[in-house]
Amino acid sequence: MALGPRLDIRQTQSLVMTPQLQQAIKLLQLSNMELTAFIDQELERNPLLEREDADRPVERAEPKADAADLPVLDSMPADVPLLDGITSTSASEGLDVDYDNTFNNDSPSDGTDGEAFGQWSSRNGGSHGFDDSESSLEATIAGEISLRDHLVAQLNMDVPDPGDRIIGLHLISMLDEAGYLIGDLAELAARLGCAASRVEQVLARVQGFDPVGVFARSLKECLALQLAERNRLDPAMQAMLDNLEMLARRDLPGLTRVCGVDHEDLAEMIGEIKALDPKPALRFDHVVAQPITPEVLMRRAQDGGWLVELNSDTLPRVLVNTRYYSKIAGAARSRDDKTYISERFQSANWLVKSLHQRATTILKVATELVRQQDAFFRHGVQHLRPLVLRDIATAISMHESTVSRVTSNKYIATPRGIYELKYFFTQSINSADGGDAHSAEAVRHRIKALIDAEGRAVLSDDQIVVALKADGIDIARRTVAKYREAMNIASSVQRRREKSMGM
Repeated sequence: MALGPRLDIRQTQSLVMTPQLQQAIKLLQLSNMELTAFIDQELERNPLLEREDADRPVERAEPKADAADLPVLDSMPADVPLLDGITSTSASEGLDVDYDNTFNNDSPSDGTDGEAFGQWSSRNGGSHGFDDSESSLEATIAGEISLRDHLVAQLNMDVPDPGDRIIGLHLISMLDEAGYLIGDLAELAARLGCAASRVEQVLARVQGFDPVGVFARSLKECLALQLAERNRLDPAMQAMLDNLEMLARRDLPGLTRVCGVDHEDLAEMIGEIKALDPKPALRFDHVVAQPITPEVLMRRAQDGGWLVELNSDTLPRVLVNTRYYSKIAGAARSRDDKTYISERFQSANWLVKSLHQRATTILKVATELVRQQDAFFRHGVQHLRPLVLRDIATAISMHESTVSRVTSNKYIATPRGIYELKYFFTQSINSADGGDAHSAEAVRHRIKALIDAEGRAVLSDDQIVVALKADGIDIARRTVAKYREAMNIASSVQRRREKSMGM
């Protein structure tokens, strides 16, 4: 068998990470504040880009045929009706398209298919761009954590129910700098469409977060939470908390009578009170709260449906100064000048198109999210539907990685408040009979109902699994145990022991 060199022609398909596709992906995952900063940098680097004045007509004269009809982001198409009474302001395709490589890509690009690219994005967190500065060493240095970040991290770890997490996020937003809860819980319950008792249960849950004493509604409650954590909230201490005004007046004889202790014990109790922190949240880094500007606005339509539209205040108004391009392109003489002008024009052209593509993609994802979670917006937290990225990606014919980027750091203003898009994705439990999946929240309520109605015959986790399967819920025993522990329900052995003792 002879060995020798030869030439072969092969035709293959691969996803090439062109500069344009890299730019489009990077823009998609930016928040509105990050996008504004990026646009400012591009305006400084590219002389052919300019901001559009709201009171100035858009220049439409183009020097070249292939640069015609450049999109301006604030001139979106008219309202287009979608499914189930939802109206959108755009219906163009998302980022899952092939981009022509109009740049000269001198750097090598690894070809891969769409699935491999999605796996690459997942391994790298799905939130990093292609700029080396984003993965620099300085980005890994930890700064001072804020109270909100500290509480949100505990909320995500300790509260598995998505509805309760939304209530917890609202409670966190109602805290002042000292960590005290301000606002009316009844108004919050009415706004979220849930029972006031459920808000109270979530409040009791988050009052156990660190720092101890946070989410208190008064000084008395703040001190009581800290004393209870130290196992020192006995009747005498409770009597002192009920009469803090006497302690402020230094009415020691009166406190001795009220608490039923002698002077020595009273001095020890006062020392314990002084050791507590009346403002537990002041130890954290307090920065000026930046108001959240939602990218998507949602309101009820006259026909009972929903209107979903982009927030025009967050859309960057940039366009290509074609008159200036025509002027300097005709005056250029050297080859380097012509190359620079051509590259700047192509870069500006692609930036405007990428911004338009980003806006329409966000709108498509948000519109589908509203359609999928229609019951939540109409009836409240308890009607959150089980949803994953794949459901939205399939419905709008996009890749899951694209949906993941769209839902990160993007907010929607709804009649029930402002939410990040990713909070509408909840877990689901398969149906045993092949029907529709059950939400994790509904399954937890069913488990609690079974345990509340068990009476003297205590149900084990295996028996609960059998009962749930009889209701068409396919669930594993370890999942039942996880949900039971998340609801602070004791095991069957502990419950049987408590009932035998008449507790």
